[in-house]
Amino acid sequence: MNGVDSSAWLAYFAGERNSGFFAEAIEDTERLIVPVICLREVFKVVLSEEGEDDALQAVSAMQQGFVVDLDGDLALEAAWIGHEEKLAFADSVVHAVATRHGATIWTQDEHLSGRDNVRYKAKSKKP
Repeated sequence: MNGVDSSAWLAYFAGERNSGFFAEAIEDTERLIVPVICLREVFKVVLSEEGEDDALQAVSAMQQGFVVDLDGDLALEAAWIGHEEKLAFADSVVHAVATRHGATIWTQDEHLSGRDNVRYKAKSKKP
């Protein structure tokens, strides 16, 4: 299973240098899990930068995977992970979802790098 965080989705949708690295996980929709918080984050950024139509298209593409809602148990798991690993809310939710589903996290977020279940690619510098 693959869990793609918001930074990776945004790189993919923007066609950034790292988009090809993340395409493998994103395009394998049979094995793709999408933390609901990523829908929120991506929608907000794309809405702000590109407009409503593009934001709706982005989340529609994301919903081709299995969307994992944030329920009470998962929220507590994320809180525990966030506390133990000093992660922000969204990162702890992504981590908790991946842990629950035995998934690899695909990210550009340095806070998640260095973990066994993470495929990290540093955000590319703009030319």
